[in-house]
Amino acid sequence: MGQIDHGLMLLVGITHEDGEKEVEFVADKIANLRIFEDEEGKMNHSVLETGGQILSVSQFTLYGDCRKGRRPNFMAAARPDHAEPLYELFNAKLREKGLQVETGRFGAMMDVRLRNDGPVTLIVES
Repeated sequence: MGQIDHGLMLLVGITHEDGEKEVEFVADKIANLRIFEDEEGKMNHSVLETGGQILSVSQFTLYGDCRKGRRPNFMAAARPDHAEPLYELFNAKLREKGLQVETGRFGAMMDVRLRNDGPVTLIVES
């Protein structure tokens, strides 16, 4: 299982409407998003600029709809046969940009731990 020291932990959800275009957009956005502090404490550096790493965790439950009933509806989440290749492509696109990307196992139950500095938690969508 993957582990990083400094960088971003990404919970990656893929919907049935996503394709290669969306994957490329989000990978570029994340690699270049200026969310790390500079010398003056301003969010001015990207994970690329800081030499940070990526921990990428597939997370279909991000598309759980809890508006009706007492059980989440996951109909918006992509089926595994659609989501897994896009998840792998997403990680490959980040690696192409020069980032070290660690992952878990797609679709598996995992013990995921996070130490969140800030905390800064953002949603990035295409």
